[in-house]
Parts: sequence; structure tokens; C-alpha cells
Amino acid sequence: MNKLSRKNLLLVSLMLFSMFFGAGNLIFPPVLGQMSGTNLLLSLSGFLASAVGLPILAVAVVAKADGLQNLASRINKPFALIFTLLIYLSIGPFLGIPRAASLSFETSIAPFLPTSVTGGALPLFLYTVCFFGLSFWLSMNPNKLVDRFGKILTPAILILIFIIFIGSLVNPLGSFSAPIGDYASFPVLKGFLDGYMTMDAIAALNFGIVVALVLKKQGITDKKALSTYTIKAGLIAGLVLTVIYLMLSCLGAAAQTKFGNTTNGAQTLTKVVSYLFNTNGLIILGLTFGLACLTTCVGLITSCSEYFSRIIPKVSYKVWVTTITLSSMLFANVGLTNILKISVPVLSAIYPMAIVLIILAFTHNLFKGYNSVYSFSMLFTAVFSISDSLNQVGLKISFLSSMPLAKQGLVWVIPALVGTLLGLLYSIIKEVSFSKETPLNEYNK
Repeated sequence: MNKLSRKNLLLVSLMLFSMFFGAGNLIFPPVLGQMSGTNLLLSLSGFLASAVGLPILAVAVVAKADGLQNLASRINKPFALIFTLLIYLSIGPFLGIPRAASLSFETSIAPFLPTSVTGGALPLFLYTVCFFGLSFWLSMNPNKLVDRFGKILTPAILILIFIIFIGSLVNPLGSFSAPIGDYASFPVLKGFLDGYMTMDAIAALNFGIVVALVLKKQGITDKKALSTYTIKAGLIAGLVLTVIYLMLSCLGAAAQTKFGNTTNGAQTLTKVVSYLFNTNGLIILGLTFGLACLTTCVGLITSCSEYFSRIIPKVSYKVWVTTITLSSMLFANVGLTNILKISVPVLSAIYPMAIVLIILAFTHNLFKGYNSVYSFSMLFTAVFSISDSLNQVGLKISFLSSMPLAKQGLVWVIPALVGTLLGLLYSIIKEVSFSKETPLNEYNK
């Protein structure tokens, strides 16, 4: 059977949405709304391009390439192995999963604990034991994720967000104010950069393998059908994300006039729900953050375990789930602040390469899939993205500050374009030169 019912396609799409939608996706849109004010639609358009458009493209190109490693192999095999490992390790047990778990503790549990207790290590440890115990149980049966996510956890997350949004309509927070800083000067670009920081494009490179696994469990075995349904699931998940981001950013924009500027989106949402629902609002918000982080962590554990069980088949999927869950729990207890210090420069180095790979794969036919285009553009991107990440950890590289778009955090963009053009030019010259050569068999006539 290579047909999927509309109901099952919707459930797979909701599962994919829930894997994308972590605590970071809850935090960024309210801040964007708060800072952009009357420029909300402009900023949101940029945000949606990078926070929804790029992840959907990533799901599509990985599905068509039949896996991230096959896609990255268009550069070369050593790069594919190293890059894929870095992606899975960074978004998985070393950074992505521990960060989501720690963040869920900070937003779901810590606000309800006495101040004297929150500074200690024991509450976080006990929480991570429970959190990762539940994550482990959910990850052990990936074929059941559609039912557990699509039918239970995702609807719960959506209902909680809708409750908050409807509450803001019944009891209006205020009108939108004037945009602030970069949101006034270049709102679309600033919105793009905010969406870029959700890191969902990297997650999308991982999640494609989970969607394919789930579809296979439902009887979809044909490669073309797998690719088609994966892309459709990505589009539907993207539509749901767009609606949620619109609601959350509107909440942030309306809250600015009532509460002023806050440090982060978690504080904005806390003030909004406290105003709308009193202490019950904190419970609603805590459940929303907790479920969002849980579904993301399960998606990451599942995708990482599936990948490592493929490249090292002697170690079973269940052993990998156990290993990744335990190591993630260990790193989560380092604390959110320390995890963020590590994650920002690491992801800053990897993320631009992921974006370039996604865009090149999407435009593959436009440049005839020349290998040199992939190689040159990736080389130029890697040099500047890694240099920029070293800058962030204190190894100052002076020439970067004079590069275009350096202040906007996009120092790699122009080098990537230059690498693409050089790769294209090199391939064309090589192709023309080769066509002028007399084939060897001509001499044998």
C-alpha cells in the first residue's frame, strides 16, 4: 500500500509540528511582536521565511535525497560523514536535547519552587530523571509517535496556546506601539535573523528520517510516495507553525503597550498569562512549555537513535535510545546558562552550512547539480561561519568586522554567494574544455 489517508497525513503532520515546536519557538515570536510593533507583518514575513520556509525546504530536500548523508555526499563523502555527525550530535545529546530539557525546567517548574530551592542542583536532577524517563518511554516505540503526538500531545499544545490567545481577545491587552531599533530600520531582515535563531532548519535535517520511518510503518514503501508524503507533511506542519507564530507575535505586540519591554519571550508570556488568568495562567504556560520541550526532545532522541543505528547496525536502536537519553540527562544537569554558552558558537558555525546546503539542494537543477558549486560554496561558507563562531568565544578575528552583513550576524552570506559563482564558473570552463578535447576512441578509428 502506497496511499495515505487524509486523516493519517494530518496526524503525521501534527507529529512533525510538535517535534519542531519547542520552547524556543514559544519564546522568539512574542519578542518579535514586542519589538516590531506596527511593523509586525514586515518582521513576521522575514521570521516565517527562516523559521518556517527553511525547515520545510530542509524536510523536502532530505526526503528527495533519501537522507541527510546522501544529500551532504554531493560535496564529498568525508564531508558528509563529519557534517552529518556534527549535526546529529549538536542538535541531539550534546546541545539540543539538554537545552530543551533545561529550558522546560526553568519555565515549567522553577517558577513554582521556593527561591531557596531553585539555586540547588537537586530539583533540576529530579526533574530531568522524570523528564527523560518519559522521553525514553516515548522514544522506544517510534511507530507509535503518530498516535501519541498527533492525537494527544500536539492537540494539547495547540489548545493551551489557543486558550491564551482567545483570552487576549476577550480581555484585550492594548494596541501596537512603534517599532524599536532594527525592527524600525530593516524589519524584514531582523525578522529573518530572529527566525534563523530558532535553529529549526538543522532540526528539520534530522526529523525527515523520523517521518520516513513512521510512513514506512503505515505501509508507504515506494521511494517517490515517501518523498511526496514527507513534503506534504512538512507543508501542513509549516502552515500550523505559521498560524501559531502569528498568534504569539500578536500577543507580544499587544503586551508591549501594557507591560513595556521584557528581557525575553518567556517573561512576556508569563506577564500575559498572569494578567489574563491570574495564577492559573502560570500553570497553563508551564504545561505549554513542558509539552513543547518534551515533544521536541522525543523527536530528537528518535531521529538521532535511528541515524546511529543505521551507521552502526551492530548496536540496536533501543541501545542508542538508552545511550542518548542518559547522556542528554547528564548534560542537561550542567544548567541552561552553561549549555547556552556552548550552544551559540557551535550552532553559529554549523547552521550557515546547513542553510547553504538546503538552498543548493533546492536549486540543484538550476546549476545542473555541478559538484564544484556545492564544494566551493560550502568551503567559503565554512571558513567564515567557523571564523565567526571563534570570534564569539573570544578569539578575535579582526577582518570579520569589515565584512558586509557582519553586524547583522550574516558574515557568511557574501562568501557563500562568491563560492557559488566561482564553483559555477569553474564547472562551465571545465565542461567547455572537456567538450573541445578529442575523445580517446577517435584516435583508434
